Amino acid sequence: MTSDRSAALRIDGDRLMRRIEDLAAIGPIDGGGSCRLALTDDDRAGRDLVVTWMRDLGLDISIDGIGNVVGVRAGRIDGPPTMTGSHIDTVRTGGRYDGNLGVLAGLEVIETLETNGIETEHPVAVGFFTDEEGARFPPDMLGSLVYVGGMAVEEALDIEGIDGAVVGAELDRIGYRGTSPCPGPSPRAFVELHVEQGPVLEAEGVTIGAVTGVQGISWTELTITGQSNHAGTTPMALRHDPAYVAAKVTAHVRELATRMGAMGEGRQVATVGRIELHPNLVNVVAASASMTVDLRNTDEALLQEAESDLARFVAEAAAAEGVTVVERTLARFEPVAFDDRVVDAVAAVAVDLGHSVRRMPSGAGHDAQMLARVCPTGMVFVPSRDGISHNPAEHTDPADLVAGADVLLQTILTLDQEPLDR
Repeated sequence: MTSDRSAALRIDGDRLMRRIEDLAAIGPIDGGGSCRLALTDDDRAGRDLVVTWMRDLGLDISIDGIGNVVGVRAGRIDGPPTMTGSHIDTVRTGGRYDGNLGVLAGLEVIETLETNGIETEHPVAVGFFTDEEGARFPPDMLGSLVYVGGMAVEEALDIEGIDGAVVGAELDRIGYRGTSPCPGPSPRAFVELHVEQGPVLEAEGVTIGAVTGVQGISWTELTITGQSNHAGTTPMALRHDPAYVAAKVTAHVRELATRMGAMGEGRQVATVGRIELHPNLVNVVAASASMTVDLRNTDEALLQEAESDLARFVAEAAAAEGVTVVERTLARFEPVAFDDRVVDAVAAVAVDLGHSVRRMPSGAGHDAQMLARVCPTGMVFVPSRDGISHNPAEHTDPADLVAGADVLLQTILTLDQEPLDR
């Protein structure tokens, strides 16, 4: 049983906010956000700062072959730790909470245990995983995917980024290719605190989300090749225009999500996030178009249906316009259901602490969905103002940040006392 003393513990909100501010100051951008693309110099500086904080807490720090960093505080018994954490890399126009909150709240949990002399039954660990965003090196959740054995580290090290850099070379350059083996040791449980990155909690006036699982994700790159020609002299009926096909696909993707979203159980969303034309000139019919399609659904069968619908439409549109299309899968993850014991613990702790709570799925991908392959896993969400994320305007009220960190602390203490055999 958790002692009365442990149950009364609360994190130091001022200390948490100071660390959030200090990390956000690395790679700052206009509007108060941060840019720390994975394995850049700014990412290295952020890593160095967090590792310094880990060392200050006396944690046993390990760095593996893909650059994942884990710090462990010993418990009464040896064995797998109850683990928390997230990531500190960002998208190019990132906010200051996405990923960072989960790592820094994990440090705050451990410091709270340390300063109050609380000895846990099992070790407690905090980690940050490499390239969660996938903004520089596909796929997203790369580090945690390698950590759980979903991709061989040798394959991951050879991935080329959007700027031509290679993962392994960049890890060497910034000094974060470690020696701990991949896959890494499985925790006894994993809990990740994160901002919602959506509007639901704020709209409903709820403080804590007890996350039930993560939508499946399918990322596809389409390279459409046609015939470049003069914009004024080429009759419309004789064109082979990849930009036109890209536009048709974009419109169809929106229609697909709207239609399937009205079908009931699955929560279908679909996004065209990037379109690049070549030669990209005002008076030239494009020679080629490159675009991405992001499909997500909470139901695997419906996600497969959306993928089939997209493939069928792309083939028909390409044939009608006389262009060719090469498809490449950038990422593909099935929907993940989190462990009921962890979800229940998060919800119960939130209620005990006097917070409103909502059980809900995550629309975004997270490292937790990878850890769910190897141990009981769950997540804690806190509200995002206006549902904005991946944007310098990303904001969560300090009171909600502290509430989420307190729920994380008490959830870890609760799970520390639970038998968690899978």
